[in-house]
Amino acid sequence: MSFLEILAQPETWQLVGVLCLGIFVQAAAGFAGGLVIVPLLLWAGYSIPEAQTSLLVATIPQNLWGVISFRDALDSKRLVWPGAARLLFLPLGVLTLQWMESFSMVTLRQIVGVAVLSATLATMLFRPKPRDQVASFWSYLVFPLSGFLQGLVGMGGPPMVLWVQAHDWDTRRMRGFLFSMYLISLAPGIAVLVWFFGSRMIPPALIAAAAIPILLAVTWVGLKVGTALGTQRLRRITMALLLLMGLAGLAAPWLSPA
Repeated sequence: MSFLEILAQPETWQLVGVLCLGIFVQAAAGFAGGLVIVPLLLWAGYSIPEAQTSLLVATIPQNLWGVISFRDALDSKRLVWPGAARLLFLPLGVLTLQWMESFSMVTLRQIVGVAVLSATLATMLFRPKPRDQVASFWSYLVFPLSGFLQGLVGMGGPPMVLWVQAHDWDTRRMRGFLFSMYLISLAPGIAVLVWFFGSRMIPPALIAAAAIPILLAVTWVGLKVGTALGTQRLRRITMALLLLMGLAGLAAPWLSPA
């Protein structure tokens, strides 16, 4: 099937629609793009690797822009260990995902639902007191876990967000660090997924790449909406959406068609 034929498929525009929603939420609320995109694409019939690949490609411009915008707030020495730990454990997550592909779609929806619920509840309930230094133990736990979860379900952000919030950093330094972590793992993440799952990763990657102009426009709208509604109001709406999606994943045996 040619690329033009792929673009003519209804499933293609379903994928683009889900990416637009996730990128909008990410731009407006400042988080949760992957938590929205991966479970919704599973319900749309895509596999976890396909959802991950399209997500990674779709976020390239946003993360590149973030690193460039906040480069003055970055400390390159602070990026080495976190970035290396994420990259080291990312293939382990993908290897586990390859084993999980033998599971039924209903079971996979439940697993992703648990991941979404866990990440959402941790974000809602965990309120670390910002400090200048955080015990090294946490970095040795957070970044390998983040890399593993990125490879497993495409949701490596929440552990890093909680770790960053435990520091008394200003907003620019926090955002610059997170954008850097995401950007460092984009190309390796796509390469590992293609290595493990083959050419079926190419169509969703191409569709996401072709949709980048639309996603950039959606990002601009999301930033405007986020500014207009305010961070706290959007945070509550986003958390409610994520809780609903997580619960839907757990209830997959009853919600999925027979």
